[in-house]
Amino acid sequence: MSRYTGPRWKLSRRLGLSLSGSGKELARRPYAPGEHGANNRRKVSDYGSQLLEKQKLRLMYGLNERQFMNLFVRAGKIREGKHGVNFMVLLESRLDNLVYRLGYATTRPQARQLVNHGHITVDGKRVDIPSYEVKPGQVIGLKEKSKDLQIVKDALDNTVARPPFVTWDDNALTGTYVRQPEREEMEPEIDESLVVEFYNQKL
Repeated sequence: MSRYTGPRWKLSRRLGLSLSGSGKELARRPYAPGEHGANNRRKVSDYGSQLLEKQKLRLMYGLNERQFMNLFVRAGKIREGKHGVNFMVLLESRLDNLVYRLGYATTRPQARQLVNHGHITVDGKRVDIPSYEVKPGQVIGLKEKSKDLQIVKDALDNTVARPPFVTWDDNALTGTYVRQPEREEMEPEIDESLVVEFYNQKL
């Protein structure tokens, strides 16, 4: 399955989740799109709930189905911790996600574009792979020429807070992934146990 490129606001309303993180999509019309969106009382099956939760998590981080499933399988091979939590930690450790978390970009798609275009460095070396797994202790920064990008300046100016598993150097405009996140520090809207149940039926 290829990456979704359709209208994200409509998709956010269908999932009941703000994919941009701003909440603007659901502010005016917090119900599914379509003629019966506001009055849809259809009961969702267990499988439907699991599928919805999987789609919410996959689209939130912007992965295609193959990438998402491969990462899920890899998380299951980690001996310590719960499968679902380990899976979410791997998602949070992606370079594009941490670029977003540090405030270089206002959305994950924008962060992915910054990485793809070669603006981001890890430990001083340019990395243009959005799925690159950042290890605790590694430092994320901008190429010297990229520090003057207006889109980055605007994003950093609008950054109010950063998660506790990263630190920020305002002078160098660099951030450090200091440790793996705890479950309560990751997306509260997601029930990862439903994602595990969905894939356990598939694999």
